[in-house]
Amino acid sequence: MLFINPRHDIRLKMNESGAKGWPFLFAVNFELNEGYFVIDPARNTSLLYSMPQSNNKPSPSLPPTENKKELKIFPLSLEAYKAKFEIISRGLYQGNSYLANLTVRTPIECALSLEEIFLLSNSPYQLLVPGRFVCFSPERFVHITNGRISTNPMKGTINAATPETERVILENFKETAEHNTIVDLLRNDLSLWAEQVHVERFRYIDRIRSREREILQVSSEIVGTLPANYPTYLGDLIFSMLPAGSCTGAPKLSTVRLIQEAEGEARGYYTGVFGFFDGCDLDSAVMIRFIEEEDGRKFFRSGGGITAYSNWKDEYQEVLEKIYLPFI
Repeated sequence: MLFINPRHDIRLKMNESGAKGWPFLFAVNFELNEGYFVIDPARNTSLLYSMPQSNNKPSPSLPPTENKKELKIFPLSLEAYKAKFEIISRGLYQGNSYLANLTVRTPIECALSLEEIFLLSNSPYQLLVPGRFVCFSPERFVHITNGRISTNPMKGTINAATPETERVILENFKETAEHNTIVDLLRNDLSLWAEQVHVERFRYIDRIRSREREILQVSSEIVGTLPANYPTYLGDLIFSMLPAGSCTGAPKLSTVRLIQEAEGEARGYYTGVFGFFDGCDLDSAVMIRFIEEEDGRKFFRSGGGITAYSNWKDEYQEVLEKIYLPFI
């Protein structure tokens, strides 16, 4: 079930299962050096998941008390974030990247266990690996149904408490440039496999409510048409698009090297990808909105895209805005 060479092992298992119509769940970390693969996941409880078309999520036994739901954060200092931001900025001005996703790891305190957070979560894409992490992602990666492939990059975040939030985020020059870059990158990714690739919805708004706040996120939908034999190479298709463009930047290879220098630590499963195949259709998500556990401590990972037009104080604030529990 756990593989240390997912690019080979999980990719081939996805191809085989797709060709035979076997349902499966997969998860791959950002560095592509570890992953999970589970056949018939609805009957397997070693990994718990919830997606729009399937889940093996049990009902919570007893609702937790309100004080147990409290979330305390211990953010990276402004100076430490600025130092990471400046590494990215130098890379941008040197031409090594024109959009880079910078992420940080924030210690948090919450009395809820990872399992309790998963059971209480209200999010379209959820995954729990017991003892390791819980993910409650709002961002679809790739969806395939009846030969139609789509992807929904999410770029642009704002606190909904800000006056005229929709207008502010949609008219923001930096956010627009960032979003356009990722849409173009993923349109090219889909074009490796699909025909008639086009942007079907451009910069639409998703509202995400939590105990702490409501935030707006800007997404687009890019679609194309796959050949009839696409189930036989599901693994090849997915792995060719990894790591996810919305959480790396462009161009991918040099940008990955840049963010590794700035972040100074492995991301692990954060900003990796997980997905479910029901025997006919595949749906998957980018693993953002992510809490991991290590030596009894919890950490929330969050980040945002950096361009030459970014202001480091605004980007630091966006990192904090994305730290929340996905329930009211």
